[in-house]
Amino acid sequence: MEAIKVKEDFYWVGAIDWNVRNFHGYSTVRGTTYNAYLLLDEKITLFDTVKHGFEQELFKRISSVINPEKIDYLVINHIEPDHAGAFLKVFETVRPEKIFLTKNARLGLLAYFHKENFPFEEVKTGQEVRVGKRTIKFIETPMIHWPDSMITYIPEEKILISQDAFGAHYATSGRFDDEVDLCELTQESAKYYANIVYPYSPQVNKLLQMVKSMSLEIEMICPDHGVVWRKNPGKILALYERWSSYICDPRVLIIYDTMWKSTEKMAYAIMEGVIQEGVEVKLCKLSVADLTDLMREVLEARGIVLGSPTLNNGLLPTVSGFLSYMKGLRPRGKVGAVFGSFGWSGEAIKILNQYLDEIQAEKVSEGIKVKYMPDEKALAECMELGKKVAKKVKEFYFAEK
Repeated sequence: MEAIKVKEDFYWVGAIDWNVRNFHGYSTVRGTTYNAYLLLDEKITLFDTVKHGFEQELFKRISSVINPEKIDYLVINHIEPDHAGAFLKVFETVRPEKIFLTKNARLGLLAYFHKENFPFEEVKTGQEVRVGKRTIKFIETPMIHWPDSMITYIPEEKILISQDAFGAHYATSGRFDDEVDLCELTQESAKYYANIVYPYSPQVNKLLQMVKSMSLEIEMICPDHGVVWRKNPGKILALYERWSSYICDPRVLIIYDTMWKSTEKMAYAIMEGVIQEGVEVKLCKLSVADLTDLMREVLEARGIVLGSPTLNNGLLPTVSGFLSYMKGLRPRGKVGAVFGSFGWSGEAIKILNQYLDEIQAEKVSEGIKVKYMPDEKALAECMELGKKVAKKVKEFYFAEK
């Protein structure tokens, strides 16, 4: 296992986790990486560590360049255990002179490891440290996506080390964006944003504006997951600006589940109405959907139509589970509608509307509910509902153009 040169005197020394398939509920079908970076200068600096269990991979890569004990400084951009799980082992091996981190990161590491003999040096936005020929500049990024987070910038190399921002759960033999399939990388980046960064879109947008105001020249972005953006850093920056501004495609998702096909018949009729308006649409049946893949679809789609039959005065468990997950990720700027069937009580419609209200969706109606099985009149109403949603989606699209 060897370090990978990113630029002269700057190396990737992280770990590749080919086999992880679940990341606290996030399906990681392509695995992930835990990226760390090594800067060789008068003061040798390590940026971040790796997940516990991958320490030897980290040390082997560092050792292919230098003796790990020669590291002078440690920069902790983010304390989540997939990046700082190896912190204690690294500290005990390296014994760095200084550990640069935010105040919240210091408090967090003390709470994780319950030791106090660390040479912590708290930093704030705008502070710089000279390490020889190069400078390390610190920028706090609280709640992207933890309160401890920061990014670091090396102006002489025009490198941004971005912790979890601009990353992807994506294990590959290539370490750079031009060594992997760009379409696949973009999909994984969108999935990562939708399931991890989405709730913090206002903070992301603020950070992007700050980066512009600071006139940072960025030739490479080095995130803590996935690959280094060396050829197309502008692409991921543009995508983050789009996603954090809640700009969407003119597309409708019909997200539903069904018991005895009544709600499903309604879903198909709504879909037909959307199609008749010339808008792209996708049926998403929750009993066969991956929730994290579906959230990537939610990120990109303007229209969200939710459907469920009433079960025990509530929603089907698959529907309530997904909506609880989606609500926590706080999508915004959606056009919404609801539908469902019932036998004798029919509370599902009210509950679905509450979810739309909580994500501040613009509802085109209060929804359609059908007792037992929809007849031709009900299905025609469902088609009209689909048309209403599609028309509103097109309004958004032309307004943004």
